[in-house]
Amino acid sequence: MVRELTIHTPAQGLHEITREVRGVVAESRVDEGLCTVFVRHTSASLTIQENADPSAKRDLEQWLKRLIPEHDPLYTHTAEGPDDMPSHIRSALTATSLSIPIVGGSMALGTWQGIYLWEHRRAPHDRRVVVHVADEGF
Repeated sequence: MVRELTIHTPAQGLHEITREVRGVVAESRVDEGLCTVFVRHTSASLTIQENADPSAKRDLEQWLKRLIPEHDPLYTHTAEGPDDMPSHIRSALTATSLSIPIVGGSMALGTWQGIYLWEHRRAPHDRRVVVHVADEGF
C-alpha cells in the first residue's frame, strides 16, 4: 500500500507527522512488515526523535542552524535566498527516508520516539511525503 501525504510546514523546524503515518499503517491492516517513509524534496528531511520533551526538538533545531549557517560566503547556490543552500546541506546530512518495522499491526517505535518532517526552509511549504507499507511477504 502506498499513500502520499501532503504536510504543510508553516516554518523552518521539526514538525511531527507520527499520527499521519500511523493512520496509513492502520489503514493498511498489515500485521507484520515494514513502513517506509520518503520525503520528495531536496530542502526537507525526515528523522525519528524524542517527542516527549520539546527542549530536545529546540536543541536539535538550534544545533543544525549553528552547524550550517546562512550567509556563508562560499555558497554559490543562492538564487532562492540565503536559506536555499543551507537547506540542501541540512537535507544531505540528515535523511530523506526512514524504515520502521511493523509489529502486531503498529510501528515499532520506542516510547519517546516520533517521526518528524524537518523543514529546512524558512517559508511555509506543502511537502509531499510518500508512505509505503509492505507485509512481511514483500
